[in-house]
Amino acid sequence: MFGFVVAASVLAALGCVAKVVIVASGNARARAGRSTGSRRERISSAPAFPRMRRTAVIVMASVAALSAPVTTARRYATPPVAAASTSPIAYVVDSDAAAVTPIDLASNAPGRAIPVGRYPDAIAITPDGSTAYVANGISDTVTPIDLTTETPGKAIRVGVSPVAIAIAPDGKTAYVVNEADDTVTPINLETDRPGKAIAVGLYPDAIAIAPDGKTAYVADSDASTVTPIDLVTNRPGKAIRGGADPAGIAITPDGKTAYVADSATGTVTPINLATDTPGKPIRVRSGPVAVAITPDGATALVANSVSGSVTPIDVATRRPGKPILVGSGPLAIAIAPDGATAYVAGAVSNAVTLINITTNTRGRTIRAGARPAAIALVG
Repeated sequence: MFGFVVAASVLAALGCVAKVVIVASGNARARAGRSTGSRRERISSAPAFPRMRRTAVIVMASVAALSAPVTTARRYATPPVAAASTSPIAYVVDSDAAAVTPIDLASNAPGRAIPVGRYPDAIAITPDGSTAYVANGISDTVTPIDLTTETPGKAIRVGVSPVAIAIAPDGKTAYVVNEADDTVTPINLETDRPGKAIAVGLYPDAIAIAPDGKTAYVADSDASTVTPIDLVTNRPGKAIRGGADPAGIAITPDGKTAYVADSATGTVTPINLATDTPGKPIRVRSGPVAVAITPDGATALVANSVSGSVTPIDVATRRPGKPILVGSGPLAIAIAPDGATAYVAGAVSNAVTLINITTNTRGRTIRAGARPAAIALVG
């Protein structure tokens, strides 16, 4: 479902340059000449025109001041918030720097960057807050990070172009979405050994796990579906229609509804998980690529990567609120455990923007690293 992404005026306004990348179908993308960053990051670079299949020319915007060594997310799904620690810390994935930067949220002070693999794209933290796992989109690996010492461990080999990761509620298994080979790799977190890859739909971009830990839901962008995976058997179920281009997904705390961001149509589709049936799409803004839901289940926040905004959705009424401007290229959202504040990673603005969820207003901005693509919280 790739196509031509062209926005000369927007690129000029942002001080960006355009790169033309030829993306081959199938696994050929994963080797020589593979484009950097996940598909959702490329969506955030410029407004999208009608798209064609994966064999296409894509014009990507990259900030001119950055030198690239980019989700869901790719986005990709918003990672779960870890258990409380002594001080609140945000771990920000800096794709262009091949690093994760810890930021003390009390002082806004960044810590020492933690090196990971090439073009990290997603992060998830174990429920006990002890370890982060980072998906490296170009290295085809996942890097574990000991959060006590903030040191990386030995990289774990997974599939081609890992762009999203989620950890089961019991903390025993991580599930890694491999965008270019259409699979999900389970990792045993006691041994850090990968298991047999699970086949899903074309070009998967995001994953969310139900609160009971029984089922994972994978957003398949090129298949326009969401694939459920039985986590007891690791077998995929019947695909669910998920919009034209599902790029992000989150599940309500009661486990009843999944909200799927459709980057092609600027909508979010609610899916009834008891019946696996999609509901009426909810209109947001351009390029939605990530969804996060407050701990009380009252509000869904949607990152609109092209319009540089976050749309709050009232879960009870399914009505969108007024978009909140957060800067260029928002790709990921993390919500504090108390539900009061959201933290939005902006890949083009190179910043983390705070949102007061009670008032749906923008707060302060924290400078982040080079192209922040994902964020997770401890504390």
